[in-house]
Amino acid sequence: MIGYIVLIAIGVLLDQWTKMLVVNHLALGETKPVLDKIFSLFYLQNKGAAWGILEGQRLFFLVITIAVVIVLVYLIYQNRNNGILVNLSYALIAMGAIGNGIDRYRLGYVVDMIQLEFIDFPIFNVADMCLTVGVILLISYFILDEVRAHLG
Repeated sequence: MIGYIVLIAIGVLLDQWTKMLVVNHLALGETKPVLDKIFSLFYLQNKGAAWGILEGQRLFFLVITIAVVIVLVYLIYQNRNNGILVNLSYALIAMGAIGNGIDRYRLGYVVDMIQLEFIDFPIFNVADMCLTVGVILLISYFILDEVRAHLG
């Protein structure tokens, strides 16, 4: 349990550190190439959720974030003896929720900065990556669990 809390804290610190670097070194809307034709940094302020949906719903997102993190920490505790995959997925989702929640609380928007050059994809951040990987792992866990149940 403590290991997952430490992992969450490290992930949130990494997310906030990368956002601080972008805010301190790029002007809003400025692009800084990192790997040519692969990805660049682009400072964007997102006042909504993924792809800017539900823009301006700051209080809604803060309440949902708090509720989700409480549930995830509870689930990590409940599943503390059930293998790594499910708890790692819960921890990654919590990291992402907390990282973006801090931005919404502190700034009123989420700092996004990672722009993929090889595909037309919304700009995102470390917290978004944690959320995405966590959800993929969680879906994988449930699929594997279902397969195990059917195979006996």
